Amino acid sequence: MKRFMAVIAYDGTNFFGFQTQPSVRTVQGVIENALERIFKTKVNVLVSGRTDTGVHALGQVVVFDSPIDIDEISMKNALNANLPDDVYVRKVIEVDRNFHPRFEAKRRVYHYFIYNAPEPNLFIRHYAWWFPYNLDVQKMRAAASYLEGEHDFKSFIKVEDDESTVRTIYRIRILRLRKRLILIRIEGRSFARRMVRNIVGALVKVGTGQWEPEKIKEILEAKSRSVAPATAPAHGLYFYSVEF
Repeated sequence: MKRFMAVIAYDGTNFFGFQTQPSVRTVQGVIENALERIFKTKVNVLVSGRTDTGVHALGQVVVFDSPIDIDEISMKNALNANLPDDVYVRKVIEVDRNFHPRFEAKRRVYHYFIYNAPEPNLFIRHYAWWFPYNLDVQKMRAAASYLEGEHDFKSFIKVEDDESTVRTIYRIRILRLRKRLILIRIEGRSFARRMVRNIVGALVKVGTGQWEPEKIKEILEAKSRSVAPATAPAHGLYFYSVEF
């Protein structure tokens, strides 16, 4: 039996997140339904990282076992023929039988887009956070530097099931792609639920001038979720890529 890795893009607008839930539409649900139609049997997928309701992906990675003899190209084509138009399989690769996309991931990259303009752009309202107040990107970059490296990110994480709040962020880049569009790119080994969106919320607070960049260091050292600002909206976030 072959094990395949699929690199998947999806528009998260009409999904209740990645993970299967009863009675609602999820990314995992439509992928597993597509595989069941292809294989004529139930197949479960493994995933490199779950996404919340409204979050998008360009490079999500799922892994599954194939009960039939099929090559990579045919597998990709079969999946895309059976998936809805808001999910697309970009690549399928055969991997080792013991490969696990969550445990073997060495780097995960998230992108967050902010549409920074006085008036909204209705055509990207599901794909970028409209923020009408001026943001100082230089100050945001200075603040982001305090988050790079290994830290206890308890102030940015809602702790679930006694999970560790220690994480490593390799790099944060903040770019003005155009006059009105800001990209925040965050690279790390692993992230807790909503951690990236919580970090974005804090960086935006610095960008408005309400906080100085050094405030991020204070929040990090406080190790308390109550001292950090609100979570940034889900629709600006993209699971961009995974490296193994």
